[in-house]
Amino acid sequence: MTMARLPTTAARLRVLRQSFSEGLLEGEVWAGGFEWRFQWRFGPGQLSVEPSLGRALIQDALLRYLIRTDYQLEPGGDYSFTVRARI
Repeated sequence: MTMARLPTTAARLRVLRQSFSEGLLEGEVWAGGFEWRFQWRFGPGQLSVEPSLGRALIQDALLRYLIRTDYQLEPGGDYSFTVRARI
């Protein structure tokens, strides 16, 4: 029996601003023709994503990625991760 492969989408992320004193990371993320701006407050673990159009498609995957990598990300850096869904 063969397991069906889950659909995936490549997402790209660019860090625009980072402040350890404010516990803040801001940037942009693109996936599947959508583009969002995000603000990650890593102290309390709060993520906001705008605009709302398509936000539900990226928010959980972006949050998991940021939790895993936030201290490794640098302003001006371009990064990529995989979303386990078709966007």
